[in-house]
Amino acid sequence: MTKEEIKKIIPHREPFLLVDEVTFIKKGEVAKGIKKVRVDEPWFKGHFPDYPIMPGVLTVESIAQLGAICLMEGEELPILGKIERFSFKKPVFPGDTLELEVNVVWKRRNIAKIHGVAKVKGEIVGEGDIIAAIKKEKEMRR
Repeated sequence: MTKEEIKKIIPHREPFLLVDEVTFIKKGEVAKGIKKVRVDEPWFKGHFPDYPIMPGVLTVESIAQLGAICLMEGEELPILGKIERFSFKKPVFPGDTLELEVNVVWKRRNIAKIHGVAKVKGEIVGEGDIIAAIKKEKEMRR
């Protein structure tokens, strides 16, 4: 699934669209994707100018976006509700490619739990669980 196809599924856009490609998906169960970490990403200007590292929270967001792609059905939109037991093993640098994988642990009505892993060159850089509330997009608009 290309970035343009991803944009048809989730509402995120650059610079906050953090999944570049979905390489495998079994809807509602598992998905794999990638995020190419570019040197011109806006957060590297301040995190940190002399030693650029991708903020860990954006690794979590990358996993959450892939999870949303995996869970989305119709007009439903998974919304980040809780981050559980997330750990960061190694820093992510400009030029790295994040290899993302999410597995749906359970889904009940309008709540789901996913387990996500982010790797660089096959080594885990971040991993944890995310609880998402699944809402209809129109329910969230004010």
